[in-house]
Amino acid sequence: MQKSSRYKSVLNYIRRWITIKKEKVYVNEGIRAREVRLIDHNGDQLGVKTKAEAIEIASRANLDVVLVAPKAKPPVARVMDYGKFKFEQQKKERELRRNQKVINVKEVRLSPSIDEHDFQTKLRNGRKFLEKGDKVKASIRFRGRAITHKELGQDVLERFAEECKDLATVEVRPKMEGRSMFLMLSPLNEKQ
Repeated sequence: MQKSSRYKSVLNYIRRWITIKKEKVYVNEGIRAREVRLIDHNGDQLGVKTKAEAIEIASRANLDVVLVAPKAKPPVARVMDYGKFKFEQQKKERELRRNQKVINVKEVRLSPSIDEHDFQTKLRNGRKFLEKGDKVKASIRFRGRAITHKELGQDVLERFAEECKDLATVEVRPKMEGRSMFLMLSPLNEKQ
């Protein structure tokens, strides 16, 4: 019976070492230093120990030796359950990902000589995007000689921003980028 539990403990140790080895973290036999400053699982310093002594202390507690500060002289290692530590880290990362808000940027393309009905349609789409919480990039592409009348495009963009001012704030004023002029609007509730 004791042989069986020892065998399971060795298998558990090997399994941990194999799974942890893939992660580029120095753990157990993967530690290359001869001596390490060892900190036990309670946070108490055990002093400078050889690698073999550190692994022996960790195996008695059925834990791992993890290199925390590899560049220190001597390197600092900690006795911990590395699998549990990684699980907790992943759990925190998942929680952070769940709480973060993804902001999409939707684009509305206009032209310098846009008709009133077309403008209202684009405006309606832009307002719908802003209500959903997305940022809106209103852009105008100048074709041919239209680039000589940049003020027409700027007037259209400023009118677009004025019509959306109850839902959005102007994040980037109208500016040229190549043959295009664009304006960025962000929803009001995002700022608050």
